[in-house]
Amino acid sequence: MLAKTNIIANNIDYYTNSVPNSILYELMRNEVIRYSKEINSRIIIIDNDNKVKVDSREEFIGDTFKHEEVQKALKGNSAANIYNYKEYGRLMYTSVPIILNSKIIGAALISTSIDNIYSRVEDIENALYIISFISTLFIALISFILANIFSKPIKKFTNAIMNMAKGNLNQRVDIDTNDEFSQLASAFNIMSTKLDQVDIQRKDFVANVSHELRTPLSSIKLLSESLLHQDNAGVEIYREFLTDIDSEIDRLNNIIDDLLTLVDLDKERLNLNYKVTYVNYLLEKIITRLKPIADKKNISISYKAEEKLQINLDKDKIQQSIINIVHNAIKYTPNGGNVEVKLHSDGKNVVIEISDDGIGIPNKDLEHIFERFYRVDKARTRNTGGTGLGLSIAYQIVTLHQGKIEVESEVDKGTTFYIKLPIDTNMV
Repeated sequence: MLAKTNIIANNIDYYTNSVPNSILYELMRNEVIRYSKEINSRIIIIDNDNKVKVDSREEFIGDTFKHEEVQKALKGNSAANIYNYKEYGRLMYTSVPIILNSKIIGAALISTSIDNIYSRVEDIENALYIISFISTLFIALISFILANIFSKPIKKFTNAIMNMAKGNLNQRVDIDTNDEFSQLASAFNIMSTKLDQVDIQRKDFVANVSHELRTPLSSIKLLSESLLHQDNAGVEIYREFLTDIDSEIDRLNNIIDDLLTLVDLDKERLNLNYKVTYVNYLLEKIITRLKPIADKKNISISYKAEEKLQINLDKDKIQQSIINIVHNAIKYTPNGGNVEVKLHSDGKNVVIEISDDGIGIPNKDLEHIFERFYRVDKARTRNTGGTGLGLSIAYQIVTLHQGKIEVESEVDKGTTFYIKLPIDTNMV
């Protein structure tokens, strides 16, 4: 509006000092009326005495105007203000000085209605209110849907976790999506399955330990009670019963020693005492130690080394592992049988091969023989004094050395164990 006011001021500056009814005055009047219609606003021209010279509506001609905007314009400053009249509505007044030859000779005042602007602003505000209301409803709906989508899997996880807290570890969460919840459910199911397996193993372990300990204790109690009820038993009877009690105590001690060994292995998982060990000498020492046990059953035990080998390992623990396997071979080989120990390498591993021509292991039992307390023939094992922990201990020791144990067996023909220990190891 200030720009428009400047346009009319510039267009009529030459005519402003003209006298009424003169040709120049009529030219100014016509220009003001024409431009007023063009911009749809009222235009008033005031001289420097505050007198109205031209009014596009020809209402205030000759009147004195002392509006704030006019006073500022006559002082050389442009001005603009908004007024709200009951009868006219909202009006904007803009005023600029009329300057001719660097001298202020009057002021141009334009009055225009801005109700349409306020009306448009109100329309925009109303539209924004409607949009805001609709957006709020839409956001609320989307939030409800998303909350429902997120809450369902969370509820599933919560229920599963609560059930696990009650002891039901075998819980599964099924989520048929391709998002992070599906990945979380997959990880949760793997965790719960493993926890359930661990829990089952723990229960089985406790049950097996209880059973294994109860058996010799029951035998000791039975033998003791039998002695107590024999008033006139001879020395030989007492000697026989006490020998059996001593045997059961030894068996009980063996079980406890093996259990403590397993506990120690778990604790020392990262504390193996690696040293460079001459494997040939270690095997010779083991054979010498076990030969008296083999001689009692008239079993031939032989040792053959294809090469001299030395590697980094925990000598004491590996010795225990090999002794357990060789001792098993002697136990389950009939009188007059053969046990053979061989040493060689396959390029990457030192291979200790322990073979016998004993009773063998059925195929269905091969995958379980390294489990704690697992017995192929429980009755026969107990008769030989086994605890069901020897192979488990051997397997765990070899695994801690990053090695592995492989087994080949055929029933009534014999069994061969292959202990493979890595040659190139940096675990010194």
